[in-house]
Amino acid sequence: MMTTRIEFIGEVHLYIGMGIQIVTALLLGGIVGFDREQKMKSAGIKTNMLICIGATLYTAVSILNQEAAGGLADPNRVAAQIVSGIGFLGAGAIIRGGLGTIVGLTTAATIWVVAAIGVTIGSGYPVAATLFTLTILVVLRFLNPVYKLLEREKYNQDYHIEILSQGSVRRIVSNILASEHVPIQKIEEMVTNRKSKEHLLNIYISAHPRRANILSREINSIIQVEKVSLHHVDFSELEIS
Repeated sequence: MMTTRIEFIGEVHLYIGMGIQIVTALLLGGIVGFDREQKMKSAGIKTNMLICIGATLYTAVSILNQEAAGGLADPNRVAAQIVSGIGFLGAGAIIRGGLGTIVGLTTAATIWVVAAIGVTIGSGYPVAATLFTLTILVVLRFLNPVYKLLEREKYNQDYHIEILSQGSVRRIVSNILASEHVPIQKIEEMVTNRKSKEHLLNIYISAHPRRANILSREINSIIQVEKVSLHHVDFSELEIS
């Protein structure tokens, strides 16, 4: 009878062990993907699930092949190929933003670590993979408040953000700013081309310079957004109501 090893359980039937690994990969990949989906990133729930399941299966099968070969095969060779292969997928998530900045680095890094979670599960350590996933969620969810504590209100400046998009992104952008606790001084949206559904969204905010640049990159990574322009303005010289 073929068996596989699962931490804290020991040797179990092959199909039971594979079932545990696949379900764990689905859950953990989906949890990370749900966070990215909420933030309207290109790599959402399905993408992260597939990456996690794929890395899990490749690793688990490589271990089975090693056992079938009498321990002569090296399962680490497959894991190494997963690391390099997932790099190409992550590179596809990185684009150059409209402000001359690089957008998608966090998404690419997330893809990379989700693959690492899959390798951990496929190696027979689903509990350890769960702990790694919780750590990743802490970084994705709770690191921004730490940045805010390091930024002082007196350094805030006034900015005008112009957003060109296919379809309306007003609600999505408003939610991003609300989640970052950035007050909106004024917001207005207009349709510039009804045939192509092109919209122009103008937002006026007060934020720390570094925070404003981070927000512009965050907005630029929204799928519908074509271009984001960030301008420094002085509200005292404008009619903001």
